[in-house]
Amino acid sequence: MTTPRFLVAALLAGTFLGTAAQEPPQAPPSWPVAGGASDPAAVKRVQESIDAPWKYKARRLTRAEVDALLAKPESVVFVDLRRPDEFITYGSFPVFLSVQNKDLEKLLAWLPRDKVIVTVSNHSQRAGAAADLLASRGFNVAGATGAEEYEVQGGTNVAHLAPPVRRAAAAASTPRS
Repeated sequence: MTTPRFLVAALLAGTFLGTAAQEPPQAPPSWPVAGGASDPAAVKRVQESIDAPWKYKARRLTRAEVDALLAKPESVVFVDLRRPDEFITYGSFPVFLSVQNKDLEKLLAWLPRDKVIVTVSNHSQRAGAAADLLASRGFNVAGATGAEEYEVQGGTNVAHLAPPVRRAAAAASTPRS
């Protein structure tokens, strides 16, 4: 599937799967993940990020503001700027459009202009820069958030994704007859 078709498919999936944002949180994952208010290292990372000067025009969204936007999945698109390994380590929102930060400018034509956009990174710094870029190009941007910031603030809509099973490991664990 080409990148433009993938983006459109992901956007449509987000529209139809938006009710996932309203489901109760799942049980904690069985693999090690970072984040959450119970993780002292995550709290420290988030505090350092919040203490750093906010140098963006875009609004840094609070947990309550993110929750309010998640409650209206038909009118918002979360653009997650992180690498896939960061989704696994820090979690992500249940419905999002993945556009890595380095590719954002190349893919602007594929982002919806009829929906509110929230940019996402781990601690909202990359998201802030991306939100400013999108706003300067005429997109309707609500603001920026960090998945780990949101979770440390008590947000419960962060999904921790299972890492993919490596083929060699999967083949080794399959019983042979």
